[in-house]
Amino acid sequence: MNTRRPKEGFSLIEVMVSVVILTVAVTGLAHGITSALRASKESEWQTTAAWLAAGQVELLRAEETFPAGVTEGDGAGGLKNFHWKQTITTTSVSGLRDVTVEVSHKSTSKPLYELRTLLFEVPSDSLTNRPSERLEKSRKGKNRGRRS
Repeated sequence: MNTRRPKEGFSLIEVMVSVVILTVAVTGLAHGITSALRASKESEWQTTAAWLAAGQVELLRAEETFPAGVTEGDGAGGLKNFHWKQTITTTSVSGLRDVTVEVSHKSTSKPLYELRTLLFEVPSDSLTNRPSERLEKSRKGKNRGRRS
């Protein structure tokens, strides 16, 4: 009676299959992590570009006049890796300007963010729009009607 005992351990084919499965799993995991990091960095750049574009529009609003044309510049401080391009065009409405601000990262040539808005110039012959000056003018107007 010759009984064969099953051999214990793993065959070479079983080991190779498990190594291939493990390699595929680790490769997929590594690819997923790098994709997530890349997407996170892109999101950070887009958020920063949005803030830079909004800041450029607010600087324009503070100037109160917007001559038509194209201006370009680089971010300051921690934004030195960003480049902005501002385009101001006139519209059919007097005093209304179409403003476009494109922001790109210096490592890429494509724009990361574009902000478009319409801004009105403050007419030079109109009343002031500054609250402190309006308050001062209203106080002067009240004092004129009083008699001492």
